[in-house]
Amino acid sequence: MSTTATDTPRGLKMFPRAFWAANVMEIFERMGWYGFYAVSSLYLTEAVADGGLGFTSQDRGVIQGVVTFFLYLFPAAFGALADRYGYRAMFLASTMIMAPAYLLLQFPTSFWAFFAVYFLVAVGHGMFKPVVISTVALTTTEKTGSMGFGIFYMMVNVGGFLGPIIAGVVRGWSWTYVFWASAAWIVMLALTCIIFYKDPRSAEERASKKKLSEVFTGMIEVVGNGRFFLMVLGVLVVLVMGSKWWDFKLIGPISLAWIVFNILIDLILRAMGRGAGQGPWLLQPMQVGEGRYMVFLLLMAGFWTSFNQIFLTLPEYIRDYGDTSDLIRSLSPVASGITGLFQNLGVDTSNWSLAVLEHGQVKPEHLINLNAFGIILGQVGISYLIRNVKPLNTIINGVVVTVISFLVFMLGGEGWIIVAAILVFSVGEMMASPKSKEYAGRIAPPGKVGMYMGYFYWCTALGNLFGGLLSGVMYGHFGPTERGGTDNPDAMWIIFALLAASTALSLVLYDRWVQKNPVQAES
Repeated sequence: MSTTATDTPRGLKMFPRAFWAANVMEIFERMGWYGFYAVSSLYLTEAVADGGLGFTSQDRGVIQGVVTFFLYLFPAAFGALADRYGYRAMFLASTMIMAPAYLLLQFPTSFWAFFAVYFLVAVGHGMFKPVVISTVALTTTEKTGSMGFGIFYMMVNVGGFLGPIIAGVVRGWSWTYVFWASAAWIVMLALTCIIFYKDPRSAEERASKKKLSEVFTGMIEVVGNGRFFLMVLGVLVVLVMGSKWWDFKLIGPISLAWIVFNILIDLILRAMGRGAGQGPWLLQPMQVGEGRYMVFLLLMAGFWTSFNQIFLTLPEYIRDYGDTSDLIRSLSPVASGITGLFQNLGVDTSNWSLAVLEHGQVKPEHLINLNAFGIILGQVGISYLIRNVKPLNTIINGVVVTVISFLVFMLGGEGWIIVAAILVFSVGEMMASPKSKEYAGRIAPPGKVGMYMGYFYWCTALGNLFGGLLSGVMYGHFGPTERGGTDNPDAMWIIFALLAASTALSLVLYDRWVQKNPVQAES
């Protein structure tokens, strides 16, 4: 019997059950993660008397930067384990780590204890990420891929929007409820997996198992060989140490000394006649891997470093410098109408303000959540308007819009100014973020597209590391005097704007170089 056009599933029916189960699980996973992450800066730096941990901004930056850095490195390894042991098993294993970890996160009060438990949270989310993305990829085709990943990106933002709202509401009564809420979303994720999810891979795909050693070898080869990887790792360690335990001014000299030391060792090894691949890896000359791709990842890490400030730095800034009384005055008639309606129904609304206000101001997380709300409403429209614009031009324009958003913060700390800055920032994100993946695929040499896309999240990992460390140092220096700062936040926003602007300029130069130096396919 021949298949007619009417036999082809249309609309939402074109996607199998596993696709929708994965998207629902993504919503719950994002609600769990962003439910705490959106308020983490406040929890870590809030006074102990107010329920926080009383950490410094530098402590907060190191925790957020290092933990999320590893979160975005884990998927490569856990993806290989999922291929070996099954997608469903990996989903459930991730929930068995995430849910207890969120519950435990409410108890540590010291830096290292909190770091350890939060790292465990990152392990769980790192296990989840590669499996959900792989499921979406396997349950879509060339014809349905654009819509499928569009739906998935929408679900990411739905979860990222709902999680912080609920966390912001419940923390009005106790921080404990924030951790219970995140754990509850993970439990809902597990139930969705148990009831609805089925591994979408064929029998042949399940039999094809990549060794974990091959994954780690591939990760190193993207950077270079083991010696070059060790040099890069050393620089990253210096950055972390200089953000908390060393004087920040030592980062440059120590990093330079470490690089020069490795170059000298390299010269000695080459003078001895050693070549790449000869002898133990520690006694081999350094070798750069996908150099042009590493440069692109570093440049995009600059964008993500700037982007992450909306979650890392902005909560503290709004708490310490924001004055949202203008917002409260503007929205009071609406709030009075809603509470009046419920009061007429016999509902006691006397404590409802705890869900939205803190110390007479709108809670920072509710304002920051306008970022996700703006993306939910505007991503389709923005994508349509820029559909014919070259990916790189769109990325650069998006970064420029991000620069403008940082400068808007300098107009003052009034509520409507903060709202305007966040929404402008969201436009920049909607332009740059989706197109960056498309551009990465286009600059990939023939035969290496899969590898380029597989390690794309490295720029997100680096952006989280650099963003967290820079946020802690910048706010610790330019923040309020009572927290040891110079009380000059405008200078901080200028530095973030300059960083984003330098990223845009560097991308222009990089693209010109790529166009002049195309890479041929390997024979």
